Parts: sequence; C-alpha cells; structure tokens
Amino acid sequence: MSTAIEFNHISKQYRLGFVSAKTLSSDLNRWWQMNVLRKEDPYLKVGETNDRTKKALSDFVWALRDVDFKVEQGDVVGIIGKNGAGKSTLLKLLSRVTTPTTGTIRAKGRIASLLEVGTGFHSELTGRENIYMNGAILGMSKQEINRKLDEIVDFSGCERYIDTPVKRYSSGMMVRLGFAVAAHLDPEILVVDEVLAVGDAEFQKKAIGKMQDVSKGEGRTVLFVSHNMASVKALCSRGVLLENGSVKYMGGIKETVDYYIGEGGSSENQYFEDLSKAPGNDVIRIKSFEILPGKSQANIDIESGIKFRLKFMCYKADAMLDVNMHVKTVDDISVFKMSRMFGEVGKKDSKVGLYTMDFELKPYTINAGKYKAEFVFGENQRYVVYSGFEQYFEVENTQTDMGFNQGVVPGMLRFNNNDVVIQYEG
Repeated sequence: MSTAIEFNHISKQYRLGFVSAKTLSSDLNRWWQMNVLRKEDPYLKVGETNDRTKKALSDFVWALRDVDFKVEQGDVVGIIGKNGAGKSTLLKLLSRVTTPTTGTIRAKGRIASLLEVGTGFHSELTGRENIYMNGAILGMSKQEINRKLDEIVDFSGCERYIDTPVKRYSSGMMVRLGFAVAAHLDPEILVVDEVLAVGDAEFQKKAIGKMQDVSKGEGRTVLFVSHNMASVKALCSRGVLLENGSVKYMGGIKETVDYYIGEGGSSENQYFEDLSKAPGNDVIRIKSFEILPGKSQANIDIESGIKFRLKFMCYKADAMLDVNMHVKTVDDISVFKMSRMFGEVGKKDSKVGLYTMDFELKPYTINAGKYKAEFVFGENQRYVVYSGFEQYFEVENTQTDMGFNQGVVPGMLRFNNNDVVIQYEG
C-alpha cells in the first residue's frame, strides 16, 4: 500500500496580534529573502508552545511543532485533541489554505476539503451557482458537475432551496450542500473538520456512511477531525492525538481514544478559588464540583450510590436559575440528565449568595463503565455549557457470580432486582 500523505517535520508559527513585520521595508525584505533567495523568514523568532491555559510571554506561538507522520492510501485517520491542539491548522496546511513555517507536505491525488461552514460559498449566489463555483474551486470540470448535479442536490436534501441565495440558508443547510459537493468530487483525499457537528443526526449518519463508502468501497483516504469520540471510533481505523501543537500519540483508533481519555481526564475534585475565572456569567458561576465521598480516585462500586455536589455562586436576586448536569459516556453519548430549576415557571426566587446542590444516583442506576459530567446552567435561556472539569468517574462491578445483577451486562443503564415487580395472577 502506497503513502497518500506525508507530513515531514511540519511546524506553523503565528505572531499574536500582528499580520506583518510592522514596516513596508521589513515586509519587502521578508518577501525577498523567502521568495527570491529561498531562505528562512528573517523575522522568524523562537516562539512559545501553544498552551492556551498559560499567559503568553512572547508575541510568537507555535500552532504546530515538528509534526511528522504518514497516512497510507485508503486509511481513515481521526485527528483528535483538545481545543487549540492544532487539529484545524494541520488540515489547513494540507488543504493549502496556509503554508507551513518549516517542513514539507507531500500528498498524492486530488484533495477535497470541508473545513468550515460555508467554505468556498458566496452568500449572494444561489445553491446551484455555488455548486458550480465550489466544484470548480475543488477541481471539477463543468461537464463533471453537470453529470453529478442531481446526485449532489439529492444527497444534500436542499432541493427545495437550491435556487435560493445561500445567505438565506441555515448553517446546517450550508454544511449539507458543502459536504455533498466535496464528497461527490471523487477525491483521492477527503479532509473533514468538525463541521459535521452542525448537521442534524440524520445528515451526520448519511455523511459518515458516505465517508465509509469513500474509504472502504473506493479505497480513498480520509482525515477526520471531531470531538465526538463515538463518531471517530465508528469511522476511523487509525488515530493521531495532538497536544499543544505536537503529536502526543499515534496508533489504532481505540488505543488512541483510550489514551486521550486517560490523559485528559482527572478524577480529582476540582475547585475555583478565584470566582472571576470560574465558568459562568454575571448571574451564576460554578465554584466547585465533587464526587462524594471525597476520594481522589473516583471509582464507585455498582452496589453503592453516587453523589455529586455542585457549588455555585448566584449574583442576582429574584432570578429564575436553571441548573442541569448531563451524565455522558467517554464517547460523548448522553446517558441521562438531572436538573433543578430555582423558581417555578414565571416565578423568580433566587437569592444572592453561595448555593450547594446535590445530585444522587441510586445503586445499579448505571452499568459498569467510565463516565463524565457536563453542566448546562443559566437564567432565562442565557445558558452556559461547561465540560471543562473533564472529571471522569468509573463505576466498577466487583461481583463475579453470573446473574441478573452480576457479571457483564450490556448497555448503560442497569437496575436492581427490587425494581422488577412480579404479580401472581393465580
């Protein structure tokens, strides 16, 4: 099997707050040195690692640093990592949206990219006109677009609006149309960023199915960036984990996702001493999140109940607060949510001060496995979504006997025998 993509020690540096060398003479000197003399950027400085959690000490930052790996033809590779890890920058370099600071990229065949909602679209043109324009940008001839037009429109599901300017489209409709064009380009390499998260469930399923057909059925190469670990595991065969612009791990997709989850998660109870930096807004901010009892390692036996304690500060009196906790698997599949509204509908009764809110799960509520919590909170539809605790808890099954509540049982939910009611009818 031949190599489809080769990243050779790729690095990308950006200058924070500036787009030039400040003076015309410096810009001309940079152009002369780099384009005529074929030398390195004379104004290139050694920058900092791209760690968004730390205060910048330099005007320069490495979005990518010495990225080096190969992708074989027909591979479906998932690029994963936290926000700011360099995933989108890597795909932009491959798609020639921007150029690397150092290193080279080699790719065999035509590349189709779907990096952002509405990439390559003109808002004043209709959907049909944008298909022709976007197809031409991606390398399709007019005859090729004519031949595939009906198929593209049908796949996108936007037939009713195809002669309407795309400025009237929703973001989901733009993604549908953009993906339909890119997928029917018959590219040797398909590059897809997080844009599929904008689409609805039906289109995501269709898009993933199309990418599987492109990779498995036609032997084409796919690079897929997503934060949805379930989609990544379902689609990809290999994974690349980026952290602060560098490759942290490469391997099979299951091993890569497991490594990412194990590295990124914390089982420590977490607090915000400085509430000004705590997640929230001018109405409510989270102070701490705990899994009780206060163990440093949140491993809970399936026979024990689980209690979550959330402390938050309310800054507004007579507000109608709404606080929700979503319990999810490590693949971002929602198991259930628990919520509390402070005040009946139409009634506002909050007080300024610190609140403590306890959520409790009874024994056997959820099956053995690893889970995480996400919070959605706010007032009057002004919601904040926060999953930054990245605190995982693991439900363990220590029983070895096989039975209804013993042994390995499939699924995420699990109930006690006492929840089963049997009535003798005689």
